[in-house]
Amino acid sequence: MTAKLTADLWVSAYLTRLRLADIPVYVTARGDATAGAVLVKVALLNGQARAFQRSFDLMADARVWVTLAEGPEPEVDALLLRQRARDPDLWVLELEDRQGRTLLDQEGLS
Repeated sequence: MTAKLTADLWVSAYLTRLRLADIPVYVTARGDATAGAVLVKVALLNGQARAFQRSFDLMADARVWVTLAEGPEPEVDALLLRQRARDPDLWVLELEDRQGRTLLDQEGLS
């Protein structure tokens, strides 16, 4: 059995990693501190964006980040607003990076 981090602790650690990598990040919606799910949006600063959500890969028996949406930033934003309306415990983090870096592939962030 693996220990599960609270959402606010995971978000705090993730924000620190992003700041150390000089990737601007904003908490646009603060969810439940204990068990809120987290969505990550990266704005590519060219009118495009991607949003990611954490999922579980049954084949690999591991948590993974999958693309929830990508395309014009207003469309991605609209999807995130709908998700937030359905789940008020949801955290939404917005990154700004022309290269689309999220660091979600790094160890400890899945």
